[in-house]
Amino acid sequence: MLRAARYLLGSPGASGFGSRSTAEEVTPDLGATTAIITGATSGIGAETARVLAKRGARVVIPARSAKAAEDVRARIVAECPAAAVLVLPLDLSSLASVRAFADRFLALGLPLHLLINNAGKFSHGQLALSEDGVEMTFATNYLGHFLLTKLLAGRMAETAAATGVQGRIVNVSSSVHGWFAGDWAEYLHLVTRRKIPYDATQAYAVSKLANVLHTRELAARLQEMGANVTANCVHPGIVRTRLNRDRDGVLTDLVFLLLSKLLKTIPQAAATTCYVAAHPRVAGVSGRYFADCNEALPSPAATDRHEAARLWRVSEAIIDGCTNSQPQRDCTTAPLPRLLPAQTQSQSPTGASSSPRRRAC
Repeated sequence: MLRAARYLLGSPGASGFGSRSTAEEVTPDLGATTAIITGATSGIGAETARVLAKRGARVVIPARSAKAAEDVRARIVAECPAAAVLVLPLDLSSLASVRAFADRFLALGLPLHLLINNAGKFSHGQLALSEDGVEMTFATNYLGHFLLTKLLAGRMAETAAATGVQGRIVNVSSSVHGWFAGDWAEYLHLVTRRKIPYDATQAYAVSKLANVLHTRELAARLQEMGANVTANCVHPGIVRTRLNRDRDGVLTDLVFLLLSKLLKTIPQAAATTCYVAAHPRVAGVSGRYFADCNEALPSPAATDRHEAARLWRVSEAIIDGCTNSQPQRDCTTAPLPRLLPAQTQSQSPTGASSSPRRRAC
């Protein structure tokens, strides 16, 4: 009850910020920082890109639609003429595209301080599979980000070691992750093979649960390798972005009318991402879950270290199975059945200069 009251009133928590804080309010000057932000062509991602660029960061926008990304870039530069914004092609649902993006970025020789895995998809209608044979929501919201992070973590560790500035990885999840109860691997196995009915909400919840579990395991592995890089997860809050506007209808409009007092604006929804990515208070904090710019508790399923390690193994198996595979091959066929049992335990572009810049505007 107290938490609900704080949310409605926008009362600040221990961080000094709350549900009504905006991205601009929580983001300090960033100086010579490079940030990659997925899903930055609209909504929360676009606002995150705008604010980080405004605070002086070089922003890289990966996107399927070059036009949408260039439109965002043009708006940012119009507001901040000195802003450095790069656009590179990326389709997160395609593992080949993720690898190509990583190769292109690494070839630029730029440092990498911030990786914000923000892109999200809510599938509509019937089951859809990625070109790699993976359920589309899971492929886009989680698996593509898993591979992207894996491919770029080395550059982030190198940048942190060379500059002394801690790198930060932010995975954007959702409180919806708590809506899934059961074995996520078995669910993916059965739904991919059409042995159970497809439920878009369940698929979305599984992908968001995977985001939180990934964060936990990633934080542990970064610490083990001695990298000065943190990984945290955020719930941005309830906001009407393109993700849910695509579900327009009388019922949807009625629900959003009734919940209008609970909805955040996009600047407010982007605040937690920006806070975790940039604020000094979060320095050294890793493996945590944030909501309303404060630490929060994820669902019990999202705190299971064995499930986090299991997800990592399954993800690596899927990626390995898809290496050099033909389009539409079901890459989950081999690894998933072998790793299904829940009791399995874990074993313990636009050119830009790399020189420092002043705040853009």
